Amino acid sequence: MQIRDLPYTDPGEPDVRSGPRFLLWLGRSQLAGQLKSLAWGLLHQCGIAGLPLGVGVAVQAVIDRSGARLALAGGLIALLGAAIAVGDTMLHRTAVTNWITAAARVQQLLARKTAELGSLLTRRVAAGEVVAVSTGDVEKIGWFVEALSRFAAAATALVVICVGLVLYQPALGVVVAVGVPVLALAVLPLLPPATRRADVQREKAGRATELASDTVAGLRVLRGIGGEELFLGRYREASQEVRRAAVRSARMWSLISAVQVLLPGVLLIAVVWYGAALARDGRIEVGELVTVYSAVTLMLFPLRHFEEIAMAYSFSRPSARRAARVLALSRATDPSGTDTGVPSRTRTPSERAAERPSGDLYDPASGLLAPEGRFTAVVCGDPDAAGRLAERLGGHAAEADGLASAVLGGVALDGLPLDAARAAVLVQDKDPVLLSGTLHELLDVPSSGKVTAGEALAAAQCGDVLDALAQASVDTDGDPMRTRITERGRSLSGGQRQRLALARSLVTDPDVLVLDEPTSAVDSHTESRVADGVKKLRAGRTTVVFSSSPLLLDLADRVVLVHDGEAASVGVHRELLRTDPRYRAVVTRETDEETNTPRKWEETA
Repeated sequence: MQIRDLPYTDPGEPDVRSGPRFLLWLGRSQLAGQLKSLAWGLLHQCGIAGLPLGVGVAVQAVIDRSGARLALAGGLIALLGAAIAVGDTMLHRTAVTNWITAAARVQQLLARKTAELGSLLTRRVAAGEVVAVSTGDVEKIGWFVEALSRFAAAATALVVICVGLVLYQPALGVVVAVGVPVLALAVLPLLPPATRRADVQREKAGRATELASDTVAGLRVLRGIGGEELFLGRYREASQEVRRAAVRSARMWSLISAVQVLLPGVLLIAVVWYGAALARDGRIEVGELVTVYSAVTLMLFPLRHFEEIAMAYSFSRPSARRAARVLALSRATDPSGTDTGVPSRTRTPSERAAERPSGDLYDPASGLLAPEGRFTAVVCGDPDAAGRLAERLGGHAAEADGLASAVLGGVALDGLPLDAARAAVLVQDKDPVLLSGTLHELLDVPSSGKVTAGEALAAAQCGDVLDALAQASVDTDGDPMRTRITERGRSLSGGQRQRLALARSLVTDPDVLVLDEPTSAVDSHTESRVADGVKKLRAGRTTVVFSSSPLLLDLADRVVLVHDGEAASVGVHRELLRTDPRYRAVVTRETDEETNTPRKWEETA
């Protein structure tokens, strides 16, 4: 895999049972790149390992006044230098490619999971954690994948050097062969506390990121209530905690680095002292001593990779655990296939259209029924319960209660391929997000083509929004469709954002449209016109609206009261208002005392 081949056609199905298993799967997925990097790393490391031999031969040739052997040593050193240069260049190229391709694979997996879960993702995982996984954690995972092959090359080179020294000069080679494993394993007792401190640092950094993300998202509200300084102080405190945790972590890693400098120095002194004694006694040649001394000196370089791989793993393991936790989330039991046995991504558009069911929408957990082609309003006193019910109606399995998703025309939505389920039922969250771009780009979404952008904007009562965008445009000749909307639509009011999001959903024109509080941020006059426009535009199509607004409920063909997770009453708005105290309490915001007090019109009736 080359960088130019990104993104992957298919990033694969990851093993998300744990962080280490995810890292292992990632390494196996890039086996070819790892082997290339290992091969170039071995060339680089073996070139370095061979230099002492060339230097030793050259020194001994000078002592023996042998011009032929000196020329041979010079040629050997030149050849090894070329091997080092080529190996180092290609090792860097392949290792960085492994890093980038691993990061790209993880980001593609996260993007696919985000598209699969939609708004359900941020209800199960904090938005700040998703940001942390897709940025910092992806880099740390890529670092480990990149360092793995270099570590393997360094470890192999150390084994080769030790075996070579034992064969070349057994007296000194045995000392080196015994000392190198001790050096490599000496830092193991320090790794667990270093890893724990690094985990604490990342945990605090994640909380600080979440706090920053929430503060930025709610900046307008914070300014309105004068809470900027309060949240700024909280972020300062959180960032200082991150700094202190980073300092504690750095102290431990600096101790590990010091140990890896100190112990090889001790080994080098021991080799020089013992080797000098052997040379003085005439048991070894001076050139052999120089060779062994140079080899031990150059072994410090591959030993550094032991520290790096330990650090990379300790940093990437919790990152991989967080990524695996996000990637393990699922909308259903099996979103990738149906009874046909053909993966959804291989089906043709006509096959996917044939798979889309039609008929009544029914939620078996609550007993809620939305008849085909009718406008159904759902009243639920608990906003969180309403959100969970809307998720099930969209084919998403419940988070913790294990309840099944809704069925459409007798077909379970969570058993359908994702594209078929999304084409059949569209759920608009109560807090829809507007992405940055022009209004034309905002409304350029997959649709049936039967509803134009103008019709959708008119039904959502976006006339004043268009006027505001036309006035705000500088270089678009007053065309509101070409005016750019800022990130998350922050330049617009809450009601304007809500109506533009509604227009986007109406343009899509799905078979079933589920709207969760689509008019909560608009005034009553606008709300009445929006409700009328939606009903007319969606005539003959199944529409489910979660709301407690009398203006909207009065226009519904059918109203369902959901109480304690079950469909308790069904009827029309005025009838339920007269006959059901629970419904009246939710819609009119009455207290228990007011609910039990008879109305004059009730007494007359």
